[in-house]
Amino acid sequence: MTLIDSHSHIDFAQYDDDREAMLRRAHDAGVGAILAIGIGEGPAQMYRAAELAEQYAGRDGFPKIYASVGVHPSEGADVDAAVLERVASIAKSPKVIAIGEIGLDYYHADNPLISVQQRVFVQQMEIAAAAKLPILIHCRTSDAAKPEAKAKYAGADAWADLLDLIEENWSPTGLGGVMHCFSGSTAVAQRSLDAGFLISFAGNITYPSAQGIRDAAAYVSLAHTLIETDAPFLAPVSHRGQRNESAYVGEVAKQLAEIHKCDVGAIGAATSANFARALLAPRGLS
Repeated sequence: MTLIDSHSHIDFAQYDDDREAMLRRAHDAGVGAILAIGIGEGPAQMYRAAELAEQYAGRDGFPKIYASVGVHPSEGADVDAAVLERVASIAKSPKVIAIGEIGLDYYHADNPLISVQQRVFVQQMEIAAAAKLPILIHCRTSDAAKPEAKAKYAGADAWADLLDLIEENWSPTGLGGVMHCFSGSTAVAQRSLDAGFLISFAGNITYPSAQGIRDAAAYVSLAHTLIETDAPFLAPVSHRGQRNESAYVGEVAKQLAEIHKCDVGAIGAATSANFARALLAPRGLS
């Protein structure tokens, strides 16, 4: 059985001491490929995911590594013309298969104003359209945020805003993308599917408190599902409190197998096929 970790921050400093060993553990756990998310730890480091994909290309004993590039919504205040030009330039790398993670985040009070986040999101969708690449979406609303964030964002609904912007600026391209680390409702899932997106589930689907995520996973057919770790964050419950890593994506697959009442091999086969269709095919990869 082969699994694909469709969202992992393998370039982050948490792996600087054992990155190679971490990648070997993923390979040994049946992870055939990893999508390294190229937001860096800020826009100045966006290039690192593509660099790692080049570094490990063709090496035995490691997963295949692909990369994305983009600016996370929390970094939107740092975006100027030069940053956008850098995103477009890195996107030309043959190892870059998507733009992201991009989107909206109304959860933290120190994130940029809504107008700034939305402007940067639209600008990056324009880059993705020009590059003919799918997009990887980050969306976090203020519903469960601290009072200061709720006050700052005045009850705005990040999902509603995000999907409105996608339908206006992205859906006409037909390029689709991925709703990363999905935590929305089934209604949001359906609207995302209607917009041509795959829905990706991470380690938090295993948390006892995450019944809403499991309900969404049951609603989304396997033909539109991906699995991910979002490592080093959101370690599955069996590793809770530890640094997450791509080897643990199998725990997400096991949870989905329970939800869909199938074996883990069916999850691996479906999600790998979906990844190839939505993310590799636009680059002519397989």
